[in-house]
Amino acid sequence: MTTLAILNCDVLKVENKTASVVTGQDILIEKDKIEKIIPHASAMIDQNTSKIDGHGLLAMPGLINTHAHTPMVYFRGLVEDVTVEEWFNDYIWPMESNLTEEDVYWGMLLGMAEMIESGVTTVADHYFYMDQEAEAVKESGMRANLAWAVFGHQGEKGLDRTVEFIRKWNDSANGRIITWLGPHAPYTTTPDFLKLVVVKAKELGVGIHIHVSETRDQVQNSLRDYDLTPVKLLQQVGVLDHPTLLVHCSFATDEDIEILTHYPVGVAQAPKTYMKAGVGLAPVLKFLKKGIPVGLASDGAASNNTLDILEQLRLMVLSQRVSLTDPLILPVGELLDMAFRSSARVSGFGDSIGELKENKLADIALIRQDGLQNFPCFNPAVNLVYSVQPSQFDNVICNGKVLMQNHQLKTINKDKVKQEISKRLERMTQRENGKSIAFYPS
Repeated sequence: MTTLAILNCDVLKVENKTASVVTGQDILIEKDKIEKIIPHASAMIDQNTSKIDGHGLLAMPGLINTHAHTPMVYFRGLVEDVTVEEWFNDYIWPMESNLTEEDVYWGMLLGMAEMIESGVTTVADHYFYMDQEAEAVKESGMRANLAWAVFGHQGEKGLDRTVEFIRKWNDSANGRIITWLGPHAPYTTTPDFLKLVVVKAKELGVGIHIHVSETRDQVQNSLRDYDLTPVKLLQQVGVLDHPTLLVHCSFATDEDIEILTHYPVGVAQAPKTYMKAGVGLAPVLKFLKKGIPVGLASDGAASNNTLDILEQLRLMVLSQRVSLTDPLILPVGELLDMAFRSSARVSGFGDSIGELKENKLADIALIRQDGLQNFPCFNPAVNLVYSVQPSQFDNVICNGKVLMQNHQLKTINKDKVKQEISKRLERMTQRENGKSIAFYPS
C-alpha cells in the first residue's frame, strides 16, 4: 500500500554509467522502499496517501557522504593556511580534547542539518562519543555507518568500548544505522593493535573504516618502520580480509592498487581537502580501471569547510582532468555512477541505496530546476554535476520519511542547534595555552 507519492517529477536514471532523465513520473513509496516508478496519473492514489507535488523537480537518489567527521563543524574555517602537521598537532587535536559527549551530539545535528539541506541522506562517520552521534542520527532520520575512532595508545580497553557501541547500535533505527570498527590509521596504531581489531571485526561480523596513505610522509615512515606500505601492512595483519572503507589512499602505489583488487574494499575520496592542504591527489582513474569502488566524501568541515557532496563531485572531475591533462576522463554518467551506486557500496550499504528503482530503499532528493544557473536546461544531469547549488534542494526523503519539505527541515530544529553550538564555541576553541582562537559569534 502506497504511503507516500511524489507526483509528476522528472527522474534521474544512471545505468551502465550513462545518465538519462525520464520526465513526468510518479514515484510511489511503501513504508521504507520504492514501490513503483510509473508515468504520471497512470495509477490510482489513495486519498490517505501523503503526496508531494514534483512538477518541475528532478528526483535523484539521496547523496552519500562516504567519509566525514561530522561534529568537526565546530572548527569550520578556524584553522587555515598552515601545514598538515601544524593543523593536526597545534590546533585540531588540542581543540578536540575539549569535546564532551553533549558537544558531539549537537555538532552531529548541525552537520546533518547541513547535509540534509544539501541533498545528503547517508553518511559514513568516523569520530568520538559515537553513542551521542547515533542518538542524533536516530532523531534526524538520516542513514549512517558509524565508526568510533580509536587509537593504538588506548589499548584493548579503548577498543572494547567501541565494541560495546557496535553491539548496542548495529542495525538499529529501522536499519538506518550500521556500525563498523574505526581504528584511526596505521600511523596512529600498531600492527598488534590492528590484529586485535581484526579479531573483533570477525567476532562482530562488521567492517573496518580507516585512514590510509593520506600523505607521502605516512607512506615513507611506514616503509622505514615496517618495510611495508600502509596498504601492505593492512594486508599483512588481516584488515583487508573484512569489508574495509579505506579513506584517502592518495599515495597508494601501483602494487598497492593491485593488492586491493583482491579484497572487499572501497576508497573514500575528498578532493577539496587534498587540494586545500596541498597534499596531492589520489590515483582515482587507476582505482576505477581496476574495479575498486570509489565514493565521494566531505571529510571534516574543519579541513573542507562544507559538507556539500555536489562540490566534491565537481572538484573530483575538475582536479583529475587538470592533473592528468585529459578533458575526456570521468564523463557525466561515470561521475554520477560514482556519486550514487559506487558511493553506496563504499559506505557499507551495498546495493540497497544509490538508485531509484523498485524495491530499493526510498532515499530520494528533489531538486528545483528553475534556477538561473540551470537555464536554459539542455541536460539536467550535466546541470547536476556542474551548476546545481545546495539551495536548490527542495525535498529530501530517507527510508521513506520526509526530512525536508519545501526546503524546510522537518526533523532538526536548526535554530535550537545553532544556539547550542554558539554556547560552546569559546570553550571548544581553547588550546593548551588556555586561549581560544578568535571567532565571530553568530
